[in-house]
Parts: sequence; C-alpha cells; structure tokens
Amino acid sequence: MTTKLVSLLTLLLLTGCEPAAAPAPGEATLPRFQVIGKLQSEKIDEASGIQAGNGGVYFVHNDEGTRIYAVDEGGRDLGDIKIKGASNRDWEDITRVIGDEGPLLVIADVGDNLQSRKKVSLYFIREPAAGSYSGKQNPAHRVDVRYPDGPRDVEAVAYDSFNDMILFMSKRDQPPRLYGVPLDLALWEQEVEAIFLAEVPVFRPPTRLDILRNPKRGMWVSQPTGMDISADGRTAAVITYRSLYLFERKSGESWAEAFQRTPVEYPGPPGLQEEAVAFGHEPGSIIVTTEGRPAPVYKLEP
Repeated sequence: MTTKLVSLLTLLLLTGCEPAAAPAPGEATLPRFQVIGKLQSEKIDEASGIQAGNGGVYFVHNDEGTRIYAVDEGGRDLGDIKIKGASNRDWEDITRVIGDEGPLLVIADVGDNLQSRKKVSLYFIREPAAGSYSGKQNPAHRVDVRYPDGPRDVEAVAYDSFNDMILFMSKRDQPPRLYGVPLDLALWEQEVEAIFLAEVPVFRPPTRLDILRNPKRGMWVSQPTGMDISADGRTAAVITYRSLYLFERKSGESWAEAFQRTPVEYPGPPGLQEEAVAFGHEPGSIIVTTEGRPAPVYKLEP
C-alpha cells in the first residue's frame, strides 16, 4: 500500500470518527458574515488592521510599510497617507482615541513573532480631514511600551473608553494575556510599562477537525489577531483565524472581568488570514478583512 493511500485512509478514518459539528458553548448560528466588497488598492496586500473614522471612512494598514489607506465600507480606494519618521517592525492593529485637539489614530507597531522586542511602539496620528487622504503626515506623538513580564507577540489592540486605557491582548500565550496602558500616560510619556490585567482563558481551543482541515495552521486557529471595542464601550470584538468572538461588558465592570465570561462565537469568515476587525459605522455592525489578495471585506450585522 502506497504512502499516499495510507495517508488518505488515515484522513478518512479520522474524519469519519469526528462527531457531527455541534454549536460550541456561546457559539452563534445567525447572523453570518456577508461579503460586501474587496480592498481595491493594489498597495494593500497584508491588511492587518482596520479602524472606522469620521465620515463613513475606514483606515487600513499593512504589516509592512508606513502608510495608512482610506477606504469606504466596500473597500473602494480613497487614497493613502505616508507617515513620516515612522518605522515599521510589524504594524499589527490600529485604534482611535480622542486627544486634546481632536481624534487620533493609534498605529500599533507591536508584532513580535520571535518574542524578542524589549519595547514596542504606538504612533499617534491626527485623523485626516474628510477627503484629505494623500500626501505625508508626521506623527503627533510616539510612545514606546514594554511589558512587565518580558516580550510578547501582540496583534490585538483596542481603546477602552470606560477606563481610558489602550488594551493589548497577546497572541502566542496560552491563555492570552491582557495588558493596558492609561491613555494619559501614552499621550504624555516617551516610554511606559504596560499593566498586566488578566489572562483570557475563554477562546475555544483547536479541534482535531481544525487540524485536519488545515494541518499547517490548525493548531493556531484560536490565537487573537485583532480587536476592537464599540464606541459605547460595551462590546469587544476579537478576531482569530477561525472565529469572531463578541464580549459584553456589564455596567461598572472592567474588561479584565468581562473577558472571563464565555463570549458569543461567530465561526468564519472563510478568508485567507483574518487579522483586521472594526466596529462599523452602522450600530452593531462589524467589518472584517484579511491579509493577502484579493482581500474580501466582510460584514456582520445584528
């Protein structure tokens, strides 16, 4: 019997032994993601962060390069801006805060696959005026961040308006670890130490079927790759390679507490490598896109 045939029979046997898929605790069956467009700019080939801005626009960035790209909800190219004086070790997420002089986009240069960076960086960029999506712009501020327990690979960063804090969720730790930096310190200091807040032990672990479906990446389908918090501060969205998870924060509760409860899980979307998630301009809607090209734009509506 050939090696290929043995492998095929083994796969069929394992698949046949896998029980019929049942909803995991907290898993939602409806609604589902809908494809509403694709990122049209050929310059966007590694979309790893997306953030809603003023006037119906969304800002996207690549893993590499020092530009932010403006798109509409369907992914139509509206222009791009080069961030002068910024470097990109590994830009992984983008969020939005309100500064003394107006809204700021926060680009998180926090990726660290080898977990060797002693410090990572946040760049604060004045949000471009509607329709002004070209040219160059200097950062309003940069702050370097170190973790209290050593280097961490992070791809999920969001602004917590309830505690006025920027949150970081680690990717490779089991379970993921949650850190925070108070916004006032981030905007004032040149270097800060993040505060460890909690472990987040609630993401559904990989299954045997996940590994069979994707032997190369199946073990990592539960790793957080992007995060956003709704404008009202009540809902957090965390994307992984397999699912979107929604967490609700109760009145008076911290996100460290809210992240201990079982979230609602929306399996999908079936993209190439989902790393970018943002709450949409329509209340309750969520936008997701992926690395690679073509990069579909997915929308989840309540």
